Amino acid sequence: MLRRLLLSMAFAATLLGTLNAHAEQFVQVGNYDIHYSAVSTSFLTPEVAQAHNIQRSANRGLVNVSVRERMEDGSTRPVSAGIQGYVSGLTGTQEPLSFRTVHDGDATYHLAPFTIRHDEAMRFEMDVRYDRNSAPETINFMQRFYIEY
Repeated sequence: MLRRLLLSMAFAATLLGTLNAHAEQFVQVGNYDIHYSAVSTSFLTPEVAQAHNIQRSANRGLVNVSVRERMEDGSTRPVSAGIQGYVSGLTGTQEPLSFRTVHDGDATYHLAPFTIRHDEAMRFEMDVRYDRNSAPETINFMQRFYIEY
């Protein structure tokens, strides 16, 4: 039980660290904040990767999306979102992103693995449905990754 708690805390710290490193990568839509980032899975510790069934590799990346609703009292609460999207490179080949949801205490993460292309600008496009009564919000960003050999 303690081991699981420690792994969950390490996972949350890793993902929150990723969000903090890319603090500018979020959009506000009404009362919702949509945070997003993409990192190499080699940044995850082996224990965290194993606990959450994530393949660690220099050529594998992980997209992380989290949505939080801002409440009237100033607090926020996690929101489960429906996300569809893809990543593409210079060749135009699109790789679909298959998101799965991880609930960890007061946090909800939507994670999707992808293949990193060395020194290539990769374009991410996602439709985030944060509220079933609203149209999804489209998130686009580009990021370049470098694989250490």
